[in-house]
Amino acid sequence: MAKFSKRSKDALIGVHPKLVALMEAAIVDTPVDFTVVEGVRTAQRQKQLYAQGRTAPGPKVTNVDGVTKKSNHQVKADGLGYAVDVYPFFDGKVQTSGKEVEQRLQVLAAHIKATAKRQGVNITWGGDWKSPYDPPHFELKN
Repeated sequence: MAKFSKRSKDALIGVHPKLVALMEAAIVDTPVDFTVVEGVRTAQRQKQLYAQGRTAPGPKVTNVDGVTKKSNHQVKADGLGYAVDVYPFFDGKVQTSGKEVEQRLQVLAAHIKATAKRQGVNITWGGDWKSPYDPPHFELKN
């Protein structure tokens, strides 16, 4: 039976309670240990991610600039974030790249989606998107 680390608990601060409850339920019987690496994001953080692959080094990771179009990681009118990013935890650390990470995220997504269905929580998985393909990302559907 897995449980969240302090890092995951801290990342869930300010996230919508339905999404927090979903992640807390999913970690209990997860087939793939995982860490919540990011929940609520500031506009500044979103701008940094948007710049990546455009005016800053690295691959493009988002199509949302955080100003004209806000991310679901950013706080909404109700004061809550509606998205989290998770990565598998194995070999003693959070893993963010490689074929094994990709495979584990697929298994994890199936588990989180099934848990959401049981809880009656409507979510979207970024791994189902074409552009940007974002398999660590889960968000509440509005």
